[in-house]
Amino acid sequence: MHSILANCKKLSTIELKVLKRISYQLFIFYMIKTHNIKKQTMEELLKIQKAAPPKVGDIVEGVISSIQTNEIVIDIPSFGAGVVMGPECWGNKRALAKLKAGDKVKAEVVGEENEDGYVELSFYKAFRKQVWDKLKRIMKEEKIIKTRVLDANKGGLILEIEGVIGFLPVSQLSTKYYPRVENGSKDKILAKLKTYIGKEFPAKIIDLAEEEEKLIVSEKEARSKEEEKELDKLKVGDHIKGKASGIVDFGIFVRFGSNLEGLVHISEIDWSKIENPRDFAKTGDTIEAEVIGIEDHRISLSIKKLKTDPWVKASAKYKVEDKVKGKITKISPFGLFVKLDEDIQGLAHISELVKDPRKQDINKLFKIGEEKEFKIISIVPEEHRLGLSTLALKESKKDREDAFKKDKKSVKPKSKKVSKTRKDKEPEKSGKNATKKN
Repeated sequence: MHSILANCKKLSTIELKVLKRISYQLFIFYMIKTHNIKKQTMEELLKIQKAAPPKVGDIVEGVISSIQTNEIVIDIPSFGAGVVMGPECWGNKRALAKLKAGDKVKAEVVGEENEDGYVELSFYKAFRKQVWDKLKRIMKEEKIIKTRVLDANKGGLILEIEGVIGFLPVSQLSTKYYPRVENGSKDKILAKLKTYIGKEFPAKIIDLAEEEEKLIVSEKEARSKEEEKELDKLKVGDHIKGKASGIVDFGIFVRFGSNLEGLVHISEIDWSKIENPRDFAKTGDTIEAEVIGIEDHRISLSIKKLKTDPWVKASAKYKVEDKVKGKITKISPFGLFVKLDEDIQGLAHISELVKDPRKQDINKLFKIGEEKEFKIISIVPEEHRLGLSTLALKESKKDREDAFKKDKKSVKPKSKKVSKTRKDKEPEKSGKNATKKN
């Protein structure tokens, strides 16, 4: 109706306001008598008169006839005109910025005709319904979509998909973007997540609820197909080359290929004992390793497998009864860890350091970093074990064996004491010698 009325330039503003509120029959009669309206235009008006007015909640389709700061007027075929007003005109600037006069749009009826004769419409509700229907289709079809990160919090990333705010939890980030930080510091995790603001991520919708406006996505699942293809090609025994992507107390994470990541456990870093993986490598270092396991998308790597096991040659280099010098690397309640060379480390048990551990404190007798002389008392290369002693320096192997035998003999089993009960005692004599009781 609005387009027809707009073409009737002879009508004053007051006439428009009054006539749009009276019945269609009176309005048509007035137009014929006062403004000599053409027959074709009147036929359009009669069509409008025949159409039932839309109800609140209906979705109507029309053409934008004008756009103003606080008002967007839409022509609704076979009915008349509607208007989108107030906050609706600036509530979603990103979507509305693209609209122009002549565009076909859908809107929801939120109010009956107002005093100006316009049906009140809402873009938001119609737009919201269309968007959520589209998101449901995307989830059902398992489509991968692109989304841009708007913000981050300690739990994950905040992003937008089709005008709807969504959330990407930290647990749903692939190994490529997972924030690996020392000691799991939440502040450091947040700082890492903040670096992703403005970046575009592939995402897959994994959960949504229109009523709660909940939209959860996964970047990890969006990349899983690429990862599957690479994993299919990877085999145990393969050698890889990559970059240290994260260093934690229990090992080193290594990213390699186009989208794969594996873990070198602390026990697989080197043949010698590693106390702190950070002493071996730092983030960004080039790492070469061997694949030693693939299970449920978890890849286990080993750096030491690429090196010859130094313990293979240890039995040729070191012999029982040899006197050696070594540096104390650690003092524990049960003894000393001693480094003999770059690859071999031995253990001197507390019983091989002092005669009475209860009276002598090894922390006062030995210092970390100190070099001492020891005697090798045992070596088991296949188990990576080498026993050391300081007490043995003062005695020969025969003396130790004799002392051991002597100690063994001196330990006698304790005899069991048999206590006699009253019943076990010798019974009293009866007869003349028996004492009578009065």
